[in-house]
Amino acid sequence: MRGLPSKAAILLWAEAAAMAIESAKCACCGLREDCTLEYIGSVKADFDGKWLCGLCAEAVRDELSRRQRRSSSGVLRDAIADHMSFCRKSSNSNPATKVADGMRMMLRRRSGDLSKPPASPVKCGFRIARIAD
Repeated sequence: MRGLPSKAAILLWAEAAAMAIESAKCACCGLREDCTLEYIGSVKADFDGKWLCGLCAEAVRDELSRRQRRSSSGVLRDAIADHMSFCRKSSNSNPATKVADGMRMMLRRRSGDLSKPPASPVKCGFRIARIAD
């Protein structure tokens, strides 16, 4: 019969469990990232139980701050819903392209340059790798 594990063994096991890596899919753009369970939990805690990639999280924060400046009714759920709607409206199903388009829009909003129509996509001599769902 084995004895109970030591406190040190329990602490090591807990630390290893916290460092476990899991794939998380962004609720907005569908981009997948490998993250620690602790990080996934902290992002979900910040965004009403939804996991958002870094760029979508920043876009939601930007939307939330703009709403709060306009009125005191800035609600996190509404900001997330608006960004998710933006991601769904994109005609391209590639999450990497959606993230790039979202980043471009966010930068235009932050610079205050919404007067010009969005630039057409630049044709490059390379392809963006498809990210598996």
